[in-house]
Amino acid sequence: MPLRFLLAAIGSSGDVNPVIGLGAALRARGHRVELATNELFRPQVEAQGLEFAPLGTRAQAEAMMNDPRLWHPYRGFSCIVEGALLPYLEPLYRLVADRQGPDLRVAATTLGLGARVAQEKLGVPTASLHLQPSVFRSLVDNGRLALLDLGPRMPRPLKRGLFWIIDHAFVDRRVQPAFTAFRRSQGLGPVGGLFSHYLHSPQLVLGLFPDWFAPIQPDWPPQTRLTGFIMEDAGGTAAAQQGAEEFLAAGPPPILATPGSAARDRDRFFLHTVRACADLGLRAMLVTNHAAQLPGDLPRGVRAFSYLPFSQVLPRCSTLISHGGIGTLAQAVRAAVPQLVVPNAHDQPDNAQRIERLGLGLAIDARRYGRKNATRALADLQGAGPRRERCRDFARRIDAAAARTRACELLETLA
Repeated sequence: MPLRFLLAAIGSSGDVNPVIGLGAALRARGHRVELATNELFRPQVEAQGLEFAPLGTRAQAEAMMNDPRLWHPYRGFSCIVEGALLPYLEPLYRLVADRQGPDLRVAATTLGLGARVAQEKLGVPTASLHLQPSVFRSLVDNGRLALLDLGPRMPRPLKRGLFWIIDHAFVDRRVQPAFTAFRRSQGLGPVGGLFSHYLHSPQLVLGLFPDWFAPIQPDWPPQTRLTGFIMEDAGGTAAAQQGAEEFLAAGPPPILATPGSAARDRDRFFLHTVRACADLGLRAMLVTNHAAQLPGDLPRGVRAFSYLPFSQVLPRCSTLISHGGIGTLAQAVRAAVPQLVVPNAHDQPDNAQRIERLGLGLAIDARRYGRKNATRALADLQGAGPRRERCRDFARRIDAAAARTRACELLETLA
């Protein structure tokens, strides 16, 4: 029976694009789909035939991308809370409340806590969508948090203590007062464990990544299901794509380097990348919508581009250098391209460590990323060898169509 789905996606392109792909798949199965996200993504949403509900303005998105705290390893959390979590708490709740009915189903990404409050208050069937494994806490294997490896070798009491510090020093101070005030305005009492359990819907939690990237841990919520990577990277201008085609055809496969769609202050990233490519005689494509962070004079064989669909470009590149955003990372795995990950904050250090664990690339912390170590890492990633064969092996494991189908089938079971 056709259902009405309200999908909510809060974040950058890497957070929103997979939800657009999920919405398109639900629509193709006969459901009515509305996607709530920032005005920045309206063209991509409507291009897929989905209804659009504004959740934040372009000005709000620009302000957050310009915040110097955004990519700081520790201060970035406050930036996310102030710019992406709390401002959309009540608006998202209202969107759900205004649409409630027996055929409504809701699915929201990690920061969409307004949907969780609506689920609790109004009884609307709701699923949590988590694109990154770092969202899940585990005393068994919690991956990496900033500079800390919280893997199996770290004693569980130490992990438990670190989680306690995070909750009391960061979450309780920066999130709980406003969150509790909003809950009281809806007749609900305080609730604890926002980032340990409350952000997970008790009905259904979808991890939009495969188990070989991050296996389900025994202490994850039992209602967790993994779907695999859901790919969607539409967008970009025809001129940029034409320029990319011409560049790719003009020489050997280049390096592709990008710090992510929301990064605006990665001057050092681009400078050291350009110098490393020059040292090795490699061609390079620098992808960013914010050209002010690029070096002034690019050498021969290095060219800058605005947003490009990586699904079309990456299979013709030799290596990816990126921030380790989950969407970009997944596109590189599907393209069988070795990766050099330069993580800054949030989920990126964990994603980078997982790529290294799988033997699909190397990682260098952003604060240590310089010409010498970039050159050394790039040289290691070039050419044929066991790593490139391993990349081809994991590329064969990605089935984006099957991931979309599984996610749709699971969402259709919400009741």
